[in-house]
Amino acid sequence: MVQLGMGMMRLPLLNEDDFKSIDFEQVNKMVDLYMESGFNLFDTAYIYHDGIGELAFRKSVVERYPRESFKISTKLPLFVITEESQLEPIFAEQLENCGVDYFDYYLLHNVSGYTENAWKNVDLYSFIQKKKDEGFIKHIGLSTHGNAEFLEELLFDHPEIEFVLLQINYLDWEDEAIESKKCLDVAKKYNKPVMVMEPYKGGFLADVPKEAEKLMKEHDPDRSVVSWAMRFVANLDVCVVFTGASSFEQLQNNIDEFNNADPLNDDELNLLEEVSEIINSNITVDCTKCRYCVDACSEEINIAKLFDLYNKHKILGRDDWTQQGNAYLNYSKLPDVGIASDCIECEACLEECPQQINIPEVLKDVAKTFETEIYGFEN
Repeated sequence: MVQLGMGMMRLPLLNEDDFKSIDFEQVNKMVDLYMESGFNLFDTAYIYHDGIGELAFRKSVVERYPRESFKISTKLPLFVITEESQLEPIFAEQLENCGVDYFDYYLLHNVSGYTENAWKNVDLYSFIQKKKDEGFIKHIGLSTHGNAEFLEELLFDHPEIEFVLLQINYLDWEDEAIESKKCLDVAKKYNKPVMVMEPYKGGFLADVPKEAEKLMKEHDPDRSVVSWAMRFVANLDVCVVFTGASSFEQLQNNIDEFNNADPLNDDELNLLEEVSEIINSNITVDCTKCRYCVDACSEEINIAKLFDLYNKHKILGRDDWTQQGNAYLNYSKLPDVGIASDCIECEACLEECPQQINIPEVLKDVAKTFETEIYGFEN
């Protein structure tokens, strides 16, 4: 039976430009709603919310609920690991951050070409197996944005891995770069339970182009756009669907849609293929707002935010750019932030992007659009 997990990657903020300004009053209400709805699996990571994601979990869950009432999933930050001596201190820090004595699920975070310095040069697998043997981990797994061939190599070489966390949604199902369907098939071949991340693809599938929404509403006027994405993943052969929510209302909606996620029929699956074609023709930048690139940027550019504004601007068209243009202008006036034209093309961000976006090149287009064509200003 599929479970609904609460992802804690994009929690509500008091200041949208400060990822550490978590709105704990609202987060606590969200946690209460989630638990009262019969669910109990939370997902966080060492790097979420600029390094305080695990602390946020402790404050909103551990300090308010008994340990036996919830389960926690977190991840070893491969992004920062270069040698074996780092493993014990980081793991101990994570236990302290989360305020627990053990992790229910512990993953190697984003095993891919972007983190190969860690998994090629440090024996991560032996370390997490050791921690499991010592009782600090119940189940060991990995997350990856790699393709199906890469995943097969991992699972063949490391049978000790018990589960995988994969990016799966209807837009990425047949995507040649992400290969959601093929990756799920590989996991099933090796009998590994699959947890799902990005069922809404960073919000893209909750705010589809008008043409796509029209198709959905014509088929079923009573269903929301989000329900289509939830029904797709909730009826796959997976064990958990993690949905991130940035507000109480979003979480309430996620829970409602999950509880009413009846299977899609053939006509509806065909309709989603049409919807995917429309979305792909409108999306300029395939960014899921994971913010890994933001952490790597030496110029303090909020790349995820700027790409979101850019995508919305492109979808709306030049006749209705005011909201995104003003948001960009307001962002540019904040102290100690970089704008798109500040990119020095160091390419550090490229190593962190799971979606393989050519970030420096796209930032040039963002700068041209907002800084030259719309406002013609210089930072």
